[in-house]
Amino acid sequence: MKFRIPDLAAAAQALADRGFREAVPAAEEASVLWDRDGALREAGCALRLRTHGGRSVLTWKGARVEDPLLKIRPEIETGVADPRALAGILAALGYAPWMDMTKRRAVWRRADLEACLDETPFGTFLELEGEAAAIRAEMAALGLSEDMVEARSYPALFQAFREGRP
Repeated sequence: MKFRIPDLAAAAQALADRGFREAVPAAEEASVLWDRDGALREAGCALRLRTHGGRSVLTWKGARVEDPLLKIRPEIETGVADPRALAGILAALGYAPWMDMTKRRAVWRRADLEACLDETPFGTFLELEGEAAAIRAEMAALGLSEDMVEARSYPALFQAFREGRP
């Protein structure tokens, strides 16, 4: 789940108070979304090459699973030793980059959850990833409410920002 938050420092302190530890300090994260003639987008899927914290990862995201509150999508990902070589492979297979996104991200972890603190050109966010029950319990403990949930994906938010829409 992604939440719009007013203050990254306060969120970091709240995570620390709840037993999370910073695993990856805040650093630029660059993501490129790839597609082949819009086929992935039409299916509600995504193929993303992300570089963050000195590591590159290729992720396939499946179509969203219906849930009244949580954003649930199947994901398969793998580390990438050479992102330029992978970009060449994707291009040779007919894929092309269709969106690039850059944000600043810090990753926090606890045994049951991962939390990301994100700073973007259009606001600050806290993401919680893990099992649904753990996310819901942590929402209450961190003082996060349903009206703070940002249901739109980062690609949708970046596109809206670039088009001057809220």
